Amino acid sequence: MSALNIKKGATSHSAYELRDPNSQVEESHTLAVIVENEPGVLARVIGLFSGRGYNIDSLTVAEVDHTGHRSRITVVTRGTPQVIDQIEAQLRRMVPVYEVHDLTAEGPSVQRELALVKVAGKGDARIEALRLAEIFRANVVDSTLESFVFEMTGTPDKIDAFADLMRPLGLREIARTGVAALARGA
Repeated sequence: MSALNIKKGATSHSAYELRDPNSQVEESHTLAVIVENEPGVLARVIGLFSGRGYNIDSLTVAEVDHTGHRSRITVVTRGTPQVIDQIEAQLRRMVPVYEVHDLTAEGPSVQRELALVKVAGKGDARIEALRLAEIFRANVVDSTLESFVFEMTGTPDKIDAFADLMRPLGLREIARTGVAALARGA
């Protein structure tokens, strides 16, 4: 038998792998979705993704209008341009959804994520962890004789780079909030 040339995450038997293998390259897109702040809305929005086999790389939700009872869901997902268009169209058809913005397609945006990073170490590793934290502008929010907890805000790539450098120094745990994003300009 010859080996099948199947891409990672896809199988020849998957009902969810409906994408054309010859289509355009997958891109990461940040979607801002304004929804009614009521029970079950988040589950319905997320159900749209899971029911169609779309992955969510990051998810952030918070109420942004207390008087209007509206929340903002920021979703980072991947897909071909056709898949992203389909996600947007399906989100717009949902009843509790007021607005959908593709921040990636609409122009420049500011994206930030908060992370708490626990690093355990002694001696030179501890000193090096503090030095790197200063370079990355991470703040020490907790310290014991054996570990530090750093607080860091930045792009997901910056947080990934910091975590990669902390691994050999004793990275023990990391907690991330997910991406919060706003379009730049007026």
